[in-house]
Amino acid sequence: MNLDHEKKKLLMYAHYYYPDVASTGQILKELAEGMLDHFDITIICVVPSYTGIIDPSYKKKKYYREEINGVKIIRVRVPEFTKENKLSRIKNIVAYFFRALFATFKVGKQDYVYSISQPPILGGLIGVFGKWIKHAKYIYNIQDFNPEQTIAVGYSKNQLILNIMMFLDKFSCRSADKVILVGRDMIETLKKRFTQKKTISNVNLPSHVFINNWINEKDIYPLDPENEGVVKFKEQYGLQDKLVFMYSGNIGLYYDLENLIRVIGKFKDNSDVVFAFVGEGSVKEKLMQYKQTNKLNNVVFIPYQEKAELIYSLNAGDVHLVVNTKGIKGVSVPSKLYGVMAAGRPVLGVLEKGSEARLIIEESHCGYVTDPQNYTCVEEIIEKIINEKNKEKLESMGKLGRQYLVKNLTRDVSIKKYIKEIESC
Repeated sequence: MNLDHEKKKLLMYAHYYYPDVASTGQILKELAEGMLDHFDITIICVVPSYTGIIDPSYKKKKYYREEINGVKIIRVRVPEFTKENKLSRIKNIVAYFFRALFATFKVGKQDYVYSISQPPILGGLIGVFGKWIKHAKYIYNIQDFNPEQTIAVGYSKNQLILNIMMFLDKFSCRSADKVILVGRDMIETLKKRFTQKKTISNVNLPSHVFINNWINEKDIYPLDPENEGVVKFKEQYGLQDKLVFMYSGNIGLYYDLENLIRVIGKFKDNSDVVFAFVGEGSVKEKLMQYKQTNKLNNVVFIPYQEKAELIYSLNAGDVHLVVNTKGIKGVSVPSKLYGVMAAGRPVLGVLEKGSEARLIIEESHCGYVTDPQNYTCVEEIIEKIINEKNKEKLESMGKLGRQYLVKNLTRDVSIKKYIKEIESC
């Protein structure tokens, strides 16, 4: 182990960080703490505010210094927001960008600067400015490609805005000393950005590497169905003695859930089956309205689960839905897959061929897969699982997923790769 004064200094722009519950915030906490033997790490992030609400204790100053488990943290105050109000959201993100820039001057010399692609576009740009301000090497971790993601879900069709977004994020990629991608399919997206024709060589392609996201397999693991926590969770939400199809994660735009619930509706008369949506997001209200209008009595909505409770909720599902809307291949990877595999539960994946999540499911044999918008096939798979009533087959798939994850997708495996790639810059 290096002594503190021998460690290289690493500045990380995290946007959200623990105790915020954003999935990237959880990953970045584990990444930062996992690299402390090699780097002296400072995080710049917002005050806890993922829900849009800020505790009064974080409303008194613009900047707050903290330390958690050896990681130094500078939190910047931002305005409160609501996810339904785009303007309040934009104000929140812009405030983070500029205050994080000012916070950069509050830390000393840095050898490396690391940022992620969140918030979209600005996450990359803040890393570029950090590189210039600190004369440091810059590592850009792309969790989601934008504007590609924006285009895929039709969030904006303003071509001028989309072109500006593409120009700026390509600039961030070019400025980075290393781009880290979280899916094999994302490598192809990066190549498409910088090579217009197949005949053109990749001489302008930024230096890049692929490293999977992960789950801490020691926090999430298979539990016996009679485990007290699992039984309590099932009883609380009426899942006991049912075949439970579960969707756990962000109930947002990127998952085609408004069409998926129409497929689910075809099984509304089957009282032996329950479809559980666990989490929050911009589409949840629409799904709840659809349930009420169409009297889907075997559909339940369950609040977001704190990290300590996640092991019980994931184990309560007999089959987990891992879905993406069409067009997300090469753009984003649904990290919820890792938690499902860690819990040893089988998957019903609605994912494009060649996408990272689908490749993992196919390689591990941990579930069923079909293509986005192939609603007939989704219905057939659900019906097959219900009619077979083959718990042993489902358990076998779940075990294969857990085995694959322990071998390939653990925190330690990925963090070692991060350390190697950062130090090689």
